[in-house]
Amino acid sequence: MSGTSTIFPTEASWEREDTSRIPFLTYTSDDLYRRELERFFYKGHWCYLGLEAEIPDPGDYKRTVVGERSVILVRDAEGGIHVVENVCAHRGMRFCRERHGNRKDFVCPYHQWSYTLKGDLQGVPFRRGVKQDGQVHGGMPADFRTQDHGLTRLKVASRGGVVFASFDPDVEPFEQYLGPTILGYFDRLFNGRKLKILGYNRQRIPGNWKLMQENIKDPYHPGLLHTWFVTFGLWRADNKSQLRMDDRHRHAAMISTRGSGGKAEQVTQVSSFKESMQLNDPSFLDIVPEPWWGGPTAVMTTIFPSVILQQQVNSVSTRHIQPTGHGSFDFVWTHFGFDDDNDEMTQRRLRQANLFGPAGFVSADDGEVIEFSQQAFESKPFHRTLAELGGREVENTEHMVTETLIRGMYRYWRDVMEA
Repeated sequence: MSGTSTIFPTEASWEREDTSRIPFLTYTSDDLYRRELERFFYKGHWCYLGLEAEIPDPGDYKRTVVGERSVILVRDAEGGIHVVENVCAHRGMRFCRERHGNRKDFVCPYHQWSYTLKGDLQGVPFRRGVKQDGQVHGGMPADFRTQDHGLTRLKVASRGGVVFASFDPDVEPFEQYLGPTILGYFDRLFNGRKLKILGYNRQRIPGNWKLMQENIKDPYHPGLLHTWFVTFGLWRADNKSQLRMDDRHRHAAMISTRGSGGKAEQVTQVSSFKESMQLNDPSFLDIVPEPWWGGPTAVMTTIFPSVILQQQVNSVSTRHIQPTGHGSFDFVWTHFGFDDDNDEMTQRRLRQANLFGPAGFVSADDGEVIEFSQQAFESKPFHRTLAELGGREVENTEHMVTETLIRGMYRYWRDVMEA
């Protein structure tokens, strides 16, 4: 009797010293995923929490996550911003269930332990026992101190109205974490203007969380996959463009200027280009240049590991990556505008937001190809992807025909995961 069998690997095996060929196992291994949570989400990194505009008043809070850990972003009575873990110090219950709300304090429903908005324990029922028949029964030990049993507090960084947090008290300063290049693009979008929340989208994508980081570090696909982008010129390979990374290659910015590169023959010959395609509602392309753009009509910034900052013409949003296992993640879009927007601009931003989100004219494509990719990875974990467009080096470029940003991210991934 003869036959063949496949030996499935347990550690990622790289074909080359560079990162141009990425093992499927990096997307399918539970062991690697657990290590990623510890090394990228719980230690040494800043993770996105939300926008200050989501909690404008004292007592306002937002429940969200860092990695798989539930946390609460809250504004205290004095206006200070805090992030606490949604785990009661008593028996470990996740005590907050609502996504948004307003409270004077946090109370765990299990045993009614109560905490201030800063996370300090302020009340323990029957702490000194119960008096019955002239005797005191039960209670906490004499050396029990409320100050020793507050909620876990995260280190917080807020810049331009955007809040990040870290479980690691020794994480590097936020500005240093981004580096000067990416910080410049961050400040371009969040330059101190007051933000206005317009709405949310939320979806669960059945793919590895890194695939969404890759997707927004991949300028190769938008002009090939997305009919909207290539046909209406919002993002095409012949647009004037730049790709930029921080010094450690974990964060990146893809910068594009609509209508700046002519009409390259190779671009208009791709199957996704539909020259005869017309809009029933031309207002979807009612694009008005804004002073803060400074030239580019689109800048997509990936801050590793947890967020994408989007400016696509007049639509601006954050996209929060929330891993839920090695093969799925929740993807939460927060669409916003600016407090000085007039009604016309607000409506324009909302219309253009239809390109994005779970059913967006553009983004629906991304969720689908990520799902199909993950299905292939699961069936063949001994194989690898190819990311050699533009060579095998990791470098900034002045064009989009490259996968340099993906190679850069995996160079950083290997530095941390294989250390």
